[in-house]
Amino acid sequence: MRRGRLAGLVLTFGTMAFGSALAAHDDTAQVPVVACASDGQTGPIDPPDSLRPGPNVPRALDGRLAYYESDSMGVFGPVGWHCFRTYGSSGESLFVTPDAHGSEFFFGASPKLLTGPAIQLGISYGGTSGRFSVAAVAARVFPVAKRFVNRVIAEGLELKKDFPSGPYPSDKLTRLSPTKIEFSTPAHRDGFGTHSWLEKNDAPIDGVLILSGDEDERDLVQLNVRLGADMRDLISTIVHEAEDSTERPSPPSQ
Repeated sequence: MRRGRLAGLVLTFGTMAFGSALAAHDDTAQVPVVACASDGQTGPIDPPDSLRPGPNVPRALDGRLAYYESDSMGVFGPVGWHCFRTYGSSGESLFVTPDAHGSEFFFGASPKLLTGPAIQLGISYGGTSGRFSVAAVAARVFPVAKRFVNRVIAEGLELKKDFPSGPYPSDKLTRLSPTKIEFSTPAHRDGFGTHSWLEKNDAPIDGVLILSGDEDERDLVQLNVRLGADMRDLISTIVHEAEDSTERPSPPSQ
């Protein structure tokens, strides 16, 4: 599978731009890198053999964060966790969780949702069947993508009611630009936090939505982060690294 542009830049920016900016100060530390296996449309993929050095973080976070990296994407997560990537023509997701989850969990006869602490970095490709996921999010919070959303609805393959406008009532949104929004979904509520593999529970879900592309083809990066109370101070670093790392993705070759 070809590495997408986003995948390469998550790796490059995560280890160079984000890390180098912090490395300019003495009070930083380099995080370990963990290789992640994948499975999806064309079968299992082993964890990458060659890994770049990990990003730098403030020394206060030394020993608390690692950089989890598959063959095509990467994300910060608490040290000592496990990772696994799923992929297909519509998009891909990298999961980082305290317990190990693999193919059986995500592709078994009865796939489950993640009920505890978890991180999901997902990419939906607007030039494939992933366009329905992109349009569903864009219809709610990205007016700049109105033409793309209307075109997807006009296909008639999914009902117009499946693309409601307006944000989830309970979500707290911070619009950083016309194509980038940070969100927080409260505990026990539906929102962008649960528009993922994370099932609602008694903890909030934080993250960011990043839209890219042009009026004819839009892609979406979505990061969802749910951590325990003792780790919530890590969330801003995880989210900001993803924001700094992201550029428009390319779908995998078929």
